[in-house]
Amino acid sequence: MSASRSSSSTSPTTFQQELAATARHLASVLPPAASQTIDGGIAQVAAAGLARHALGAGQLAPDFTLPDASGAPVALAQLLESGPVVLFFYRGNWCPYCNVQLRAYQQLLPELARYGATLVAVSPQTPDFTSLTASEKSLSFPVLSDAGNGVARHYGLAHAVGAPVADTLRSVGIDLSAYNGTSDDELPFTATFIIGTDGVIAWSWVEASFKHRADPEAILAALAQVPLGQAA
Repeated sequence: MSASRSSSSTSPTTFQQELAATARHLASVLPPAASQTIDGGIAQVAAAGLARHALGAGQLAPDFTLPDASGAPVALAQLLESGPVVLFFYRGNWCPYCNVQLRAYQQLLPELARYGATLVAVSPQTPDFTSLTASEKSLSFPVLSDAGNGVARHYGLAHAVGAPVADTLRSVGIDLSAYNGTSDDELPFTATFIIGTDGVIAWSWVEASFKHRADPEAILAALAQVPLGQAA
């Protein structure tokens, strides 16, 4: 899909600067050994090419029904009845990069409304942590709990971070098993999909490194190019 510029309240420069500032802050506060292990995990996953297995443009988006922050079921098929869906997967409330993304995407809502699009966030967190995420950040879009990464797996995003990374996260106070309610070390790749009303993925952005996220401007530019047959 070709991209065209569209205005938004969050510029790509500002968004990228926030992500870069987050990276610098974490590098300054994390023990060097922890940073090295985490960065090594990113490099290992990238080298394995696992993100290449993710779904992409032109493929049918797997339908799903997941609980939102209040426990109410939210179905993708039902959302698509009113317009395209911007679906993104994030790691959890504990991830500083995810928090930058959640805040930035919240600011996109007025622009997304111009296209009749619904924004939806999915993470493997338990419903309690999903509810905490939505309330702490005053999010006004559906934030869903994907227990066991079932939906992420259907989209080709679920992957094991590996024991060294999971143990390192635990050593700095981030216990994935507590946040996700499982005994594994799986997380989704950071990914954003624009799904047309026909259920087909019109645009996708998938990244092996959790330090990178789909730019708000890129999302709007891609959404502007969704064929009329796919838009509301």
